[in-house]
Amino acid sequence: MEYKSPVYSVIAVPIEKVQPNTYNPNTVAPPEMKLLYESIREDGYTMPIVCYYDKIQDVYVIVDGFHRYRVMLENKDIYAREQGMLPVSVIDKPMDRRMASTIRHNRARGSHDVDLMSNIIKELHELGRSDAWISRHLGMERDEILRLKQITGLAALFRDVKFGKAWRPVEEEEESGQAQTMEEKEE
Repeated sequence: MEYKSPVYSVIAVPIEKVQPNTYNPNTVAPPEMKLLYESIREDGYTMPIVCYYDKIQDVYVIVDGFHRYRVMLENKDIYAREQGMLPVSVIDKPMDRRMASTIRHNRARGSHDVDLMSNIIKELHELGRSDAWISRHLGMERDEILRLKQITGLAALFRDVKFGKAWRPVEEEEESGQAQTMEEKEE
């Protein structure tokens, strides 16, 4: 028999029949949860929740996708739009293999390469996108955007940044007659 990946058999499951596993070590910080919500709101569910079907309890236990599940559970607009149905892909494995699958899914997501992210910021600016737009659509803080701009080293990326004066050079003080000699400062 030919192998068929579970993703080719995605089913719609009422969220009430889906439950989290008891062993997932993955956590998502609030800014990333907000971004996940925005992603699902803007793009819909593009990846199914991976579950094991427990025939005895008639429930789908999450192997991967807990935070996508939470988005629907915690946001009435998503729940209403999706009519309370989650896209689920089912795997049939014993508990130890499901636990291993959960960890593999979590770790396989990786992290973003700083240089590649810097180039994305550069390209977005070249397309006319503001820091506010990038912040809103990519879920980034302004200081993170600034750091990524600094990596590219392109002055054009800083044209909209307002800089304050942290100090005044000594020459300016001397010219304005405000400079004091060391003896005057000690008195």
